[in-house]
Amino acid sequence: MRKTLILSAALCCILLCGCQKEDTGTSDQSASTGFLGLGGTGNKTASDADAGPVRDSTPKVLVPSADGTNAHASDTVTIDASNTDQGYIMVQYTGDNPKVKLQIETPGETTYTYLLSQDKIFETFPLSGGNGAYSFTVLENVEGDMYSVAFEHETEVQIEDEFLPFLYPNQYVSFTSDSAAVAKGSELSKDVHSDLEAITNIYHFVTQNIVYDSEKAASVAYGYLPDIDETLSTKKGICFDYAALTAAMLRSQRIPTRLEVGYAGDAYHAWISCYVEETGWIDNIIEFDGSSWSLMDPTFAAGTNSRDLKQFIGDGSNYAVKYYY
Repeated sequence: MRKTLILSAALCCILLCGCQKEDTGTSDQSASTGFLGLGGTGNKTASDADAGPVRDSTPKVLVPSADGTNAHASDTVTIDASNTDQGYIMVQYTGDNPKVKLQIETPGETTYTYLLSQDKIFETFPLSGGNGAYSFTVLENVEGDMYSVAFEHETEVQIEDEFLPFLYPNQYVSFTSDSAAVAKGSELSKDVHSDLEAITNIYHFVTQNIVYDSEKAASVAYGYLPDIDETLSTKKGICFDYAALTAAMLRSQRIPTRLEVGYAGDAYHAWISCYVEETGWIDNIIEFDGSSWSLMDPTFAAGTNSRDLKQFIGDGSNYAVKYYY
């Protein structure tokens, strides 16, 4: 069996506040904690001796587009469903209401809620629920917590490749071919022989170089969206920043990566799972392949030791996923 890699990046309260670490002996300082069972704190795996050809580290950034070939609009809202087969829609709001939400109901009847930009631009949203019937609703604020429906649309979706929603950039994991993080991901993936090695290098870079920003976590506003290049430049951020930076680097290296949001105990949290060829998606936070444990949690790992982290994660039963981005 091939090694299966699961990443976990803290993203507590991404919509309401920054994540707050529990008092489990963790520190806000970045530290090398290793990648359990995959080469300790180094950047190579145990299989290096039998390595095959060098992996191509040239970035591949998929570019979402609002083609207009299947667009549905009102005076203030446009929902472009031209590329649902690629696993995304694009939405533009051109009105003047300061608080506008997009709700996407998946075939499994899970409802995703996003805030729409006031910049009158098209934004990308993943079709995370796979194939089937989706409904899209744009809501404008009336007063307080009350919203009214500004526009609705329903459509049947057939995605060309199940991994596409987790390879394209979107509102939460935003990057372009010009992103510094994309270039850094390519640099970190140079001269390795497998996706697993590339993932390991990127993981170590994040855990060893990004410092948790407690001040930002305490003051982050509702609707906060990460800027991956700012995180890379300042080398600090909240858990959402850890998650988005890691996911962007991996997606630009053609490694399907989904940002999974749910609960770790009572805390709102997020983790990132990766797809490794011939293994499929694994939902457990920690996976045993018969000889070694594989585990990644960039935010927690930056401030604790691997023994404490493994104890906290356990068998994954502390985690309950609600959303995939």
